[in-house]
Amino acid sequence: MKISLRRIAMGAVATTAIGCATTTAHADATITIATVNNGDMVIMQGLSDRFEQSHPGIHLRWVVLEENTLRQRLTTDIATDAGQFDVLTIGNYDAPIWAKQGWLSPLDMPASYDVGDLLKPVRDGLTYKGQLYGLPFYAESAMTYYRSDLFRKAGLTMPAQPTYAEVRGFADRLTDKAHGIYGMCLRGKPGWGLNMATVTSMVHAFGGQWFDTAWRAQIDTPSWRQAVGYYVDILQKDGPPGATSNGFNENLALFAGGHCAMWIDATVAAGSLYDKKSSSVADSVAFAPMPTGSFTGGPTWLWSWNLAIPRTSHNQEAAKQFVAWATSKQYVQLVAQQKGWVAVPPGTRASTYASPEYKQAAPFAGFVVAAIDSSNPNGQTKAPRPATGAQFVAIPEFQGIGTQVGQIVASALAGQTSVEQALRRSQSVTDRTMRQAGYSASGAPSP
Repeated sequence: MKISLRRIAMGAVATTAIGCATTTAHADATITIATVNNGDMVIMQGLSDRFEQSHPGIHLRWVVLEENTLRQRLTTDIATDAGQFDVLTIGNYDAPIWAKQGWLSPLDMPASYDVGDLLKPVRDGLTYKGQLYGLPFYAESAMTYYRSDLFRKAGLTMPAQPTYAEVRGFADRLTDKAHGIYGMCLRGKPGWGLNMATVTSMVHAFGGQWFDTAWRAQIDTPSWRQAVGYYVDILQKDGPPGATSNGFNENLALFAGGHCAMWIDATVAAGSLYDKKSSSVADSVAFAPMPTGSFTGGPTWLWSWNLAIPRTSHNQEAAKQFVAWATSKQYVQLVAQQKGWVAVPPGTRASTYASPEYKQAAPFAGFVVAAIDSSNPNGQTKAPRPATGAQFVAIPEFQGIGTQVGQIVASALAGQTSVEQALRRSQSVTDRTMRQAGYSASGAPSP
């Protein structure tokens, strides 16, 4: 498996070397932090001078990248022992896989850190053989955001548990392209954690899965045709122009700017959408669960962005001090003081959700915890599947497979190919990759 992972990494986009300091534990240390350009991480960077003030001798160097680029660079760096970074921002997909390869340093935290305060589904996703290998900065499930003012004006009522069929009808009613309002916004930018996060959750809801128990791809199937057909159709008819360029950040900006009547995406967006400083529709945002399809109770969506330390870092102790600071209860309090409670990193600590101040500022708080608790990443799809994961498949090869299929699905969304052709091609490339990786009916790669 290690060889397979290195081969995957070497196929990623080449990186530009970023030298990291090789200081000793007794000298000043400069730690290089690679992170994603999401709003919560931007806040972390902006507040990091507080860490440097309280930790004299530790200096921070930031490399902030778009999501796809970050994943490509980190995968290449870690698998080739390049050692460019001291702190990595990785997902709950990466953490156990990379820990198994011996690429990450274990994180034994002192009692004062309060590991038990971390929400269990999030903590479990970062654990390998009983040991933490990442500390969660924020975590999310997914929800349906909608404009209550537009629903009220159209005489519509969002059900307590909407279905995809109901949501489709609402989108048709609410689309007003002449005034720049689109009935539905969804991720269209290709990537295993971008458009395929949305598509995979839809596939599960429509009764499908990526693989059967013999590791044969199940993409060219009725469930996938129904899910991807729905996805392409609703975005082509009711979505914004250029949807294949829209990931999480782009759709967040569209909704906050008043251009989306509905948006199905990560719960982490709620803090920004309810914040009047960043959202023009803060007073009319409402939310509901993710829509359901023909199959309910399966895996939905669970993602966390986490701070981890590669074994190759020459600044292990300094890096550990930073990741502990940035994921601590005290950091949550710092963000609350500086940016307001609605802006604190969500989805990680029980103490955040027990805070009266957070409950008052964040009407979505209880909903988010419930969504994370019910995300069911280890649950079964309608037909048995051979791997875990909510909106991804927890095998090393999925990063490459998901990205390639994401590009094919994006071509169908752009009208360059039909859904049927896209799924046949996706089935073919996925089966080929799995054969080359040595997967067999035994449920594991062949020796």
